[in-house]
Amino acid sequence: MSIKKRLILSNLGMIVLPGLSILLADAILGYLLFVVLKGSPEGDTLKLFIRSRMIAAILILMFTNGCLTYYVSKSIIRPIEKLSVAAKKISEGDFEYQVVSNQKDELGELVRTFESMRLKLKNAQLAQSQYEKNRQELIAGISHDLKTPLTTLKGYLKGIQDGVAQTPEKMDRYFSIIQKTVENMDGLIDELFLYSKLDLQQIPFHFEKVDLYPFFSDLMEELSFHFEKKNGTATLIADPNKSFVVEADREKLKRVVSNILQNSLTYMDKEEKKIEIRLIARSDSVIVEISDNGRGIRKKDLPFIFDRFYRPDPSRSRSTGGSGLGLSIAKKIIEAHHGSIWAHSEWGQGTTISFQLHKVIP
Repeated sequence: MSIKKRLILSNLGMIVLPGLSILLADAILGYLLFVVLKGSPEGDTLKLFIRSRMIAAILILMFTNGCLTYYVSKSIIRPIEKLSVAAKKISEGDFEYQVVSNQKDELGELVRTFESMRLKLKNAQLAQSQYEKNRQELIAGISHDLKTPLTTLKGYLKGIQDGVAQTPEKMDRYFSIIQKTVENMDGLIDELFLYSKLDLQQIPFHFEKVDLYPFFSDLMEELSFHFEKKNGTATLIADPNKSFVVEADREKLKRVVSNILQNSLTYMDKEEKKIEIRLIARSDSVIVEISDNGRGIRKKDLPFIFDRFYRPDPSRSRSTGGSGLGLSIAKKIIEAHHGSIWAHSEWGQGTTISFQLHKVIP
């Protein structure tokens, strides 16, 4: 019942209930005094009746008005008191104080709205805490990853200054290492910049219809040419009669595939290297599976491979120039497509990275 109806009924009750109660009291008093006690309708009995009637009327008015006022105030003031306490708790940074109301009126709706606001503020606070934690981890990761190549640069530059590189061959080797280190640092900074912009959603996406079959067919030609020099094979497995058209940003999708392939090539330890790309058409989506026959990923590491800066083998990854951001960037891009990405791996046998994109329904 709404507060307006409750107040109207309360006001009516303050008129009707006392009136009925006074009539009932008159009847009872009259019956007792004039029938049971056989009093005279004149003289002292009448005066007693009038006095008793007035006292009864006053008591009835006080009781009925008090009860109705208590009932109405209880249903209005108590929720307001609870809201006041909850608001004070929130102002003090305590988002755990819960307010519950079963009332089906304006105050009940206000309490439920307030509770919804509290939950949103609580989630926002948790998100802010997580963001701050992520920011600190990102800064720590950047500092750690930049320190190693900077130490290398300082060491070789110091060696050149001290005359350690006494021959042209040794000088060339020093400069070659310095150049490679600088290139790795440049690549790391580029990936950090890209990851940060993706994390802040500051990179625009240009979505269009992309047919993944010709997209990967062209890619396989380049990959096969590259693999022939390394005794490897690259294979595309797909049914050309099925539709693989998705809504995607072509350039960002290339970055995803490039990062996955680069990760696969980095950890390939077999003499005969193999890459297989499979396209699977579903009714409303397309799944892309990129498999390799590399060394695989241990089960304990598998849940974390899409976390930034995570390396199953840090020493080997740094020696090959890995930043630990490739798969994290791929995940950010796929999530920006409202898709999903996951991995399956068997240690010593290989890894499959899969991602799913929404299919364009003709």
